[in-house]
Amino acid sequence: MEEKINKSRRRFLIGSTTALGVVGGVGATVPFLCSWQPSDATRASGAPVQVDVSKLEEGQQVTIAWQGKPVWVLRRTAQTINDLPKLNAQLVDPFSSVDQQPAYADNLYRSIKPEYLVLVGICTHLGCSPNYQPNSAADDNAQWYGGYICPCHGSRFDLAGRVYKHYPAPTNLVVPPYYFKSDRVIVIGIGQNAKGEV
Repeated sequence: MEEKINKSRRRFLIGSTTALGVVGGVGATVPFLCSWQPSDATRASGAPVQVDVSKLEEGQQVTIAWQGKPVWVLRRTAQTINDLPKLNAQLVDPFSSVDQQPAYADNLYRSIKPEYLVLVGICTHLGCSPNYQPNSAADDNAQWYGGYICPCHGSRFDLAGRVYKHYPAPTNLVVPPYYFKSDRVIVIGIGQNAKGEV
């Protein structure tokens, strides 16, 4: 009888120890595996951002951060939209043949709606951030209808983000993925397909 009690105790102790070991192992593994996940700040830096454009006046631009980069949202005037084709002869890539924009922004305006331009505000030359110059006169013979001038090396872009000839930047500014959540809200970081579906 004493032998039977010892075997029962032994089984109980082995079972209990095994169960506690499993629970402890899971308890130690979960935080370790969770440490491999990106932090909230990292997730947020790549997360889509929303921009309310309802208060943006014609000719006004707002800058927001997305993935650690400045993104410009400009509300163009009707005159600006009409002037875009006049610049084609002065531009390196007037029809955006270099893939710097999603398919839904592969047009003269480089945007979903001509009124609103969305661009990554980083020069394609050396990564500086050009300044918005809506009305400044150019200091050379090129016609200037407003646009962006890089303060570092002088690259110039029109109000569709297309680069002027004879300046260091090789390509147009990048159009990030975006879509209109409503008439007044743009979501940057998620694009739409050719049918306009997100």
